[in-house]
Amino acid sequence: MKLFGTDGIRGVVNEFLTPELAFKLGNVLGNMVDKKIFIAKDTRASGDMLEEALVAGITSAGVDAYKCGILPTPALALITRIENAAGVMISASHNPPKYNGLKVLMKGYKLPDEIEERIEFEMKNIKYCNYKNIGRVINYSFAHEEYFEYIKKTYKGLDLQGIKLIVDVANGATYDLNPKILEFFGAKVEVINDQPDGFNINRECGSTHPEEVKKYITGGKISVLYDGDGDRCIFVDENGNEFHGDKILGVTALKLKREQRLANDTVVLTILSNMGVEEFLKNNKINTVRTKVGDRYVLEEMLKNNYVLGGERSGHIIYKDRNTTGDGLITTLEVLSYLVWQQSTLSELSKLVPDYPQVMINVEVKNKEVYKNKSVFDLMKETKNCRVIIRPSGTEPVIRILVEGPEFDEINHVANKFSNLIEKLDKE
Repeated sequence: MKLFGTDGIRGVVNEFLTPELAFKLGNVLGNMVDKKIFIAKDTRASGDMLEEALVAGITSAGVDAYKCGILPTPALALITRIENAAGVMISASHNPPKYNGLKVLMKGYKLPDEIEERIEFEMKNIKYCNYKNIGRVINYSFAHEEYFEYIKKTYKGLDLQGIKLIVDVANGATYDLNPKILEFFGAKVEVINDQPDGFNINRECGSTHPEEVKKYITGGKISVLYDGDGDRCIFVDENGNEFHGDKILGVTALKLKREQRLANDTVVLTILSNMGVEEFLKNNKINTVRTKVGDRYVLEEMLKNNYVLGGERSGHIIYKDRNTTGDGLITTLEVLSYLVWQQSTLSELSKLVPDYPQVMINVEVKNKEVYKNKSVFDLMKETKNCRVIIRPSGTEPVIRILVEGPEFDEINHVANKFSNLIEKLDKE
């Protein structure tokens, strides 16, 4: 069974993701790198167990394990880049608490497919070092300060006084660090969902549940919402409307262009990004490139062509001149600094980037290959005036249907036609 998915090794704890698996991964990584490996985790109860298993694997291969504690993924990515080292993030990002994951980073970047395949192969053959060479365990308490100092230096002079901010930390990895940094820059911060108990991460809170924060939006406040490991964020404006990743990309592309940071005047989107942001960028003489769904494909395109800005509607945004992965805090500071410079409101910025209606339907199927049936392609050819994307889920027995266009009733009708067809084909 293939271990690595689109974002590391991820699964239900003690069913798929076991301490034995974590130990093997640690041992293989220890045999691949020199000297040290950094480990961080989000707030899931299973994180401690998996961390100890990883530590045992790493040190059994003769490499030192540096434990960073609870830390956002982008902070660990930064540390591995600064320290020119490897790292493992123990997190299942935005997934429910029963899941966890092992995300391997090398010098700031996620692994290419060929390295993941090599690791999977090597995990069949554990190799122990001589007892004299067993690695040590170092509690790396400097990790938070190292990231904090980088952010302070990068955004030197930023003044967020006057910004009233509700920060939803999703009971996750950002619960302590991100609010402190935002307060340092002068924002008036009210923190919610900051009482992690090991089992409430992402539960009806954070970037996957923006509807929950709306009751706190009063008196000109706006909200920023993170996911469990802090690599993505979205906003809710002062009127209670979502300011999602497409709007973030549109607005901050203007900022980067003004600051002469937008390499090749190009933004990388995925196939799920709204037609509205593409239209907005085109009208501002900014090019767009689309990739498959997944931040690794966005980053791959950015590295290949030296682009600086790319991301997803979910709020996973990469500012490559700031960090090597999606970074919810950096995204927050880029948006808020533009808001301050414009002397505008978030709702006014939101109006700049149009958002065409979208309908998404998930169809549960026995055979995920049914979407390749000729009759599905024939229906796509017949469909006019809207954009249709049909793709299988990478983790569930589901076909995802996305239809987008100017008129909601029309796209809803089209989406249901495809849903009915796929259900029929799956029963045949």
